[in-house]
Order: sequence, then structure tokens, then C-alpha cells
Amino acid sequence: MRISEVLNSVTGGVVGSEVTVRLGVTGLSRAGKTVFITSLVANLLDRGRMAQLLGAANGAVQAAYLQPQPDDTTPRFEYEAHLAALTSDTPHWPQSTRTVSQLRVSLKVQPSGIIGRLAGPRTVHLDIVDYPGEWLLDLGLLEKSYAEWAAGVLMAIEGRDCADAFLAYQVDPAANYDEVVAQELAASFTTYLHAARDAGFSDCTPGRFLLPGELEGSPALTFAPISEPQSKNRGSMWREMERRYEAYKKQVVQPFFRDHFAKIDRQVVLMDALGAIHRGPQAVEDMRRAMADILTAFKTGKVGFLASLFGVHRVERILFAATKADHLHHRQHPRLTGIVSAMLRDAKDRADFSGALTAAMSIAALRATVEETLAHDGKPLDCVRGTLLDSGKQAAFYPGELPDDPAKLLGPAYDGADQWLGEDYQIMSFAPAPLTLKSGDGPPHIRLDKAAEFLFGDYLR
Repeated sequence: MRISEVLNSVTGGVVGSEVTVRLGVTGLSRAGKTVFITSLVANLLDRGRMAQLLGAANGAVQAAYLQPQPDDTTPRFEYEAHLAALTSDTPHWPQSTRTVSQLRVSLKVQPSGIIGRLAGPRTVHLDIVDYPGEWLLDLGLLEKSYAEWAAGVLMAIEGRDCADAFLAYQVDPAANYDEVVAQELAASFTTYLHAARDAGFSDCTPGRFLLPGELEGSPALTFAPISEPQSKNRGSMWREMERRYEAYKKQVVQPFFRDHFAKIDRQVVLMDALGAIHRGPQAVEDMRRAMADILTAFKTGKVGFLASLFGVHRVERILFAATKADHLHHRQHPRLTGIVSAMLRDAKDRADFSGALTAAMSIAALRATVEETLAHDGKPLDCVRGTLLDSGKQAAFYPGELPDDPAKLLGPAYDGADQWLGEDYQIMSFAPAPLTLKSGDGPPHIRLDKAAEFLFGDYLR
């Protein structure tokens, strides 16, 4: 047997070859997907701040470079433009994701050990796929009928001020279908969805109502939730709303799932949990339900060698990441991680049971603050200091004390409380800090290297 055959049999056929890992970056709107990808790529190209990515720390990763993405029909993630926004003399946050995009980072890796040294380096292609947060929520619709979706939406939005105009629009679901009424109803519902997103709610489905693109004005985007009638005659408003909802799932959601989402190998789910906590118990519970709906669409578990040959993909690792950890003193990071873990407990348990590896972390893909301890009423107060986004002024900020027990937050949220009792959790919007980077260093971050190690570090050794 030739030495190359021996090496390939020992190492699973990847020695001296090319390996592709498809990393999905998902999350709800404003969770920081664009910044996460931009900073991750910058820190893979210049690895001076990636001490917890073992392949970078021990020198196994010898080089990294950008290549054209493999899918010629998918737009390229605008890495250079986003990095320029974050590192300019007047840094600003880049525009959020509005369509599916992709970027390939190729890494030259010298495996460790005798076998690795004999075989020589291999190439690991990291294909990063970015999705609009608004579209992700639609994945939960695949498991719901129109009746289930409509009833759930109408129940959830009852009592929300931003939904008053839509709820006041009276429609007889058993009446004959009327296109003018349908368009007015869909327009009112779309106005509500925009207002709900601006108010911080997460359950804003269907997502294409917010980012319609070429589908704007189409029948697939001209429906809304209405009450279920006892009689569902053919030609009724209910039946047409139901038909268009199913058409939306078939013609919009399923192709997105098939062409992009179902091909993921590793997944990071980003969450602006601090923003939800600031907005109150209803926003926290709304985020918990929305994330649970999204995560039901994942196919999780380990894929065997033969299955991989036939193109079978399952998500082998999922990272649940609470973003904007730089808005808290590091002492509170474990508490934020615990809250996210508890919020997604059911989804994590399902993934663990199916064989996928899961983890939760608090991260900041780009650190915009520094920590500072101030005296307040004779006691030390752990704060963060940064540049305020609205005024451009420097300010120290104390967000409040997160509880050690996540149930103190999730309990009132689940029970539908209007506000936190005895606590006032604050959040500020910080601008990116001006950067002066040493040669070989990527942008400053919090635990981005640890996140990378969990997600794909096993391929870089």
C-alpha cells in the first residue's frame, strides 16, 4: 500500500486535500450578524487576537486568504465595505443584512503530529453564509398551518399599541373574497410589522413583508391573519388567505430553506438578549418563542462519512451567542450567558439529544467600550465607557445588575408581566471606537476566538 493510501485511511481521507465547512450566521434583526462576520473574517486574516483559537495560537494555521464564493448565483458578502465602515477615521456601524450573501475564507493548515507532518498542509474552505434576520423567522412557518399561524399572531399582538390600527380593521372571514379588501388588510398588517420591529418585538412574520424585494405587490405577499370562521366556503376570504399563506410557504420559504439553510454544517445563532431585557418581560418572552420557532427548522446531529458523500447535511455544532457583551462589565457576562442558555433550553436539549454539540456564550464581535469602576454612594460601581451613538460624546454607563438566577427574568416574562419588579435594566447605543491596530492584529473583540474554536476549530488542528 502506498504511503498516501495509508495516510488517507488513518485520517479519514482529508490529508493533503481540501475540506469545506459551511458556517451559517443567523439571528434576529439587530443581533449584529454583519459585524460578527466582518470581525471574524478580519481576525482570521490577522490572527494576533485569536489566542483561544487553538489552530491560530499553535501555528497550525499558516495562512488565510479570501476567495470567490463557490455559488455564482449568491451575492458576495461586502466584507471590504463593512470593514471600512468599522475602521475609518469616523467609524460607524455597517448597514444590516438585506439579502442572502456568502463569503469564502480559505485557510492553509498544517496538521499536528507525525502523520500530519508527513502529509503536509491541507486547505480548509470556510464558507460563511449570512441571512436576513427577518427571513429566518419564516422557517417556523413550515411546521404551521394558516389556522395555527393566524391564531398565534392574533393572540400575541392583542394589547400591543402598535397593533391597534390593524386589529381595528374589521373583516368577515366567511364573506366572499375581495381583492381590494385583501390588499388593504395586507398593507395594514405590513405597517404593524414594521412598527412591531421598531418597538423591539421579534415575532414579525412573514419576514418578506418587511424585505419584499422583487415580490412586492405579489399575491404571495397579500395576506394577513384573520379569525377562523365556522364555515369555510370556497371563495371566502378565509380560504383565499389560507391559499396565499400556503403559496408563500411553498414559493418563498421552502426554496430559501432548500437552497441555503438546509446545507449548513455549523451554526451560530446571535441574539440581542440585552436589548430584549431592556424592553421588558414581553420582549424577552417574544424572543424566546421566536427563537424556538426558528430552531425547529434545524436538522441537527452527526453525519456519517457515507451520508456526507451523498450530500446529506446536518448541523453538527450550534453556538447560541448573546451579542453586545461589551455593554456589560465582564463580571456580569456569566449571568448573561446563563439567561440565554435558559431561554433556549428546550431547543438546546433537542439538539443535544440528536447528537449535535451545543454551547452558549456572551460575545462582542467588535468591542466598542472599555471597563471602568466608579464610586457611587460610597460603593464601587462596575461600568463600561464608550462613545454614545446619538451624541458622539464619551460616557460611562451602568446597565443594572442581571440576576444570578435566570428564572427571575424568564418567570415574569413567561407569566406575561408588563414590567420588571424592582429592577430597571438599561442599555445604551455605542458607536464603534476608533481603532489603531498593530500589524497582525484584527479588531478587538470579546470571546470571538473562543466562539470560532467551538464552531470550526476542530478543522484547524
